[in-house]
Amino acid sequence: METVTLQGNPMHIIGTLPHAGSVAPDFALTARDLSDISLNDYKGKRLVLNIFPSLDTDVCAASVRHFNQDISEFPDTVVLCVSMDLPFAAARFCTINGIKNVETASAFRSDFGKSYGVELVDGPLRGLLARALVVIDRDGRVLGTSLCNEITEEPDYDFAKNLLKENA
Repeated sequence: METVTLQGNPMHIIGTLPHAGSVAPDFALTARDLSDISLNDYKGKRLVLNIFPSLDTDVCAASVRHFNQDISEFPDTVVLCVSMDLPFAAARFCTINGIKNVETASAFRSDFGKSYGVELVDGPLRGLLARALVVIDRDGRVLGTSLCNEITEEPDYDFAKNLLKENA
């Protein structure tokens, strides 16, 4: 069982992130318009899963804004921002913040957290998702993953950018 911290206090995650080279687990997420989203919807594109606890926190919001600015330099790439936030909250956040270059998806009615090894199982954020990045190639294979050891820190943007550049 993986351990991350929230301001130094340990919390545990069920499962493990998929390994580089493995086939990415399929998922069933919910889009802002309440439609279903699956991995198959992104076939032929590179996909960055920006996974985090909630858009209502400064660090999570910053990660969405950061990817929204940077993704245009990577053709055929989609950043999917995944949290347990309801689709309505994600839509409101994107509208208020002018987010147009990334997509949001809610894991609120799926087993995404367990499938991707990011569901927090104890501590004050129990039931939410840990902060992680999963980069997937055009064929649905995992190029790499990055788990933030401290939830209050932003993800390693350069990790994702370097993988995308190396696998253009």
